[in-house]
Amino acid sequence: MTAMMYYSAALSAEPFEMASSSRPPQSSSSKSSPNVPKSGSNALLSSSVTSLSFLVALQLFSRLFTSVLNQALFRLASPSVFGTAAIQFELILSTILFLSREGVRNAILRSKGTDGSKSKSKKTEGRDELDDAHVKQLNLTFLPVLLGVPLAALTSVGYLAYASEEVRKQPHLTLAVTVYAIAALVELLSEPMHNRAMVELKTDVRVRAEGLGITAKSCATLGVLFLDARRGKDEWALVAFALGQLVYALTVWASYARVFGVPWMKRPRAKTSGYFDKALLHLSATMTGQSVIKHVLTEGDKMMLTFFSPLQDQGGYAIAANYGSLLARIVFQPLEETLRVYFSRLLSSSSSPAASSKKDRRQQAADALSALLQVQAAVSVLFIIFGSAYLPVVLPLVLPPKYLATSAPRVLGAWVYYIPVLALNGGLEAFLSSAASPSDLNRQSRWMFGFSVIYVSTAMLFYRLGLGDVSLIYANTVNLSARIIYCLAFASRFFGASSSSAASPTTSEARVPAVHFGISSLIPSIPFLAASGLVAGLVYSSARRPAVEAAIRTGGSMSCYRRMCWSMWGLGLFWE
Repeated sequence: MTAMMYYSAALSAEPFEMASSSRPPQSSSSKSSPNVPKSGSNALLSSSVTSLSFLVALQLFSRLFTSVLNQALFRLASPSVFGTAAIQFELILSTILFLSREGVRNAILRSKGTDGSKSKSKKTEGRDELDDAHVKQLNLTFLPVLLGVPLAALTSVGYLAYASEEVRKQPHLTLAVTVYAIAALVELLSEPMHNRAMVELKTDVRVRAEGLGITAKSCATLGVLFLDARRGKDEWALVAFALGQLVYALTVWASYARVFGVPWMKRPRAKTSGYFDKALLHLSATMTGQSVIKHVLTEGDKMMLTFFSPLQDQGGYAIAANYGSLLARIVFQPLEETLRVYFSRLLSSSSSPAASSKKDRRQQAADALSALLQVQAAVSVLFIIFGSAYLPVVLPLVLPPKYLATSAPRVLGAWVYYIPVLALNGGLEAFLSSAASPSDLNRQSRWMFGFSVIYVSTAMLFYRLGLGDVSLIYANTVNLSARIIYCLAFASRFFGASSSSAASPTTSEARVPAVHFGISSLIPSIPFLAASGLVAGLVYSSARRPAVEAAIRTGGSMSCYRRMCWSMWGLGLFWE
């Protein structure tokens, strides 16, 4: 929760106004311009911080609940079953969902929603055009369902055709894969309502829907596993995970439908103009094509594990990744989604915006991104210091003894250095996807192909060096570092160039003056680095640390209540 407060402060703190002294004073006309009212920017900022809080609360609840569930799953499901469900089935699900909806989601966020107050002041033809534009945007949100049907069929059939012999021997595999594909399609039916909630910043609706879905999924999965374990056959374990995912999709859809009703595609009044907005459809196609490469990079570890690692090792990797990604999913994923909405709205065009007003918005975006990077850099240093110091002490408490002999401890150790890179990359790519023009996105797609080559070659190199499954984490770290450099270069060009805004592909903008953006904020101050180095030395040189590690290894979780353990935790908390 401390990290969440840091990131909320980065969005809401004064750095948005810190460059005002260096900007030319606005004329009275620009101050009263209705195009970009200051209250509108403040309302957007307040909504974004509220949205971030809701999303962090959702992820905190879901991940803690899932962690409790996993403790039971580790004992009810064998490592082979857990590896199949958490690695291979999740890869099937993410492939269907990500490739079907990611491009449309980003395009909808960058659309210029319709304003009812404006439509009242227009003539009948103008209202008809606005209604048609709204209908076409709504119709676009159904595109993921149309894409998902053939994609689900191809993905499921392809997986079953090329699954290893070890996977095929598991009971009811075909049934489980089929249920997962159906669950993905049901979840895609929620996309029109999900996009409406995100565009209207109704984050509470999404939090309730996904929170109920996660609760229902966890209870359904655990219930089927428990009943199967009581029969002593371990026959329906894979189906248990599949049914849990289907229950989640149905619960989310029902929760959204209760608030928004069931949406349907509509025919525009101008029937010859087509069902979709052409500009947004083109942008969606561009982002969907880019998402193919991004998906390979994001899920590359699961792909390599599926083809090259035995199921036992996949289970150990899945458990380590589940714990390692807790912070990333609780804080960084909601932050990235909130930033995508925030920057998309802040940099989107309104009708005939004044250049001075556009410059203010660009400067506000630059200050927000700079403050975010500064906070992330500082928190990352502290996380590496204390995470690497306390991880050996925590491992015996969270991992069952049979998993301590696997690669799980080494994978979690690599996550300590991977999480800070993941955080920086998430915020920067959220800004890039919100501000880039279609030509910028095409250019990024070409670079993404190069990043995928870097990832694969680095992973193979580390495997040859004998690092095992940890190679995937280190390769991802190298890959994300290259993507961070690319995003920083884009941000410098975007804020430094005197050009029209790239945030809207549908309108031509007045040329906007360059604004200040400092990459130097990524580097923490010298006093902070010096103090952090001193703290690291004190923590690592603590004479109690080896004794605490040995006590927990031999005595288990009850050793945490011993005096020596409390003194070591206190040392870390005092210096932190």
